[in-house]
Amino acid sequence: MLTKSERTKQFILETAAPLYNEKGISGVNIDDVLAATKLTKGCLYGHFENKDDLSAQVIDQMLKKVSEKMYIAISKGKTAKAKVFAFIDFYRNPIETYISGGCPIFNMAVEADDNYPAIKEKVAATFRAGQEGLTNILKEGIENGEFSRELDPTVFAFKMVAAVEGGIIMCRTMNNIKPMQSLIKNLKAELEQYSK
Repeated sequence: MLTKSERTKQFILETAAPLYNEKGISGVNIDDVLAATKLTKGCLYGHFENKDDLSAQVIDQMLKKVSEKMYIAISKGKTAKAKVFAFIDFYRNPIETYISGGCPIFNMAVEADDNYPAIKEKVAATFRAGQEGLTNILKEGIENGEFSRELDPTVFAFKMVAAVEGGIIMCRTMNNIKPMQSLIKNLKAELEQYSK
């Protein structure tokens, strides 16, 4: 059971997440968070040292949340192929995302690249963990005979992540989910070519 203080901090993080995901780290200021939470500056600074601390904790929460949701979706698959398809399907609708503003991994990667090295490393760790997880699922599929040994798990995992993340930003920019549907269909068809 969370204490009142822990609940308040959680409320601040959850309320600030969409602001950060839509406006970016540099686009959000403390007044935005105060307006959204309807809390006082004293209350906010009772939970966070400064804006950098708030930003880091919001980003941590967003990355953790996307990773957890992804893990839950993938873990429902009974076979390696089903798990990979679950990963791809997770991004079926890049416009209506669970945190408004799109994929927080991509959003934070773009902004943190040159300006926020600590956050860049958090995002890089999330990308690495995701690709490693997908690579391991594909290797498992090769070992259990689902996929041919011609499949290069590392390359295909990278390709899927790069395609999906790029597809998200393009579809959001064009305000059209149809290209993502085609991309998903194409990625699945390509993987099927390696199915035994």
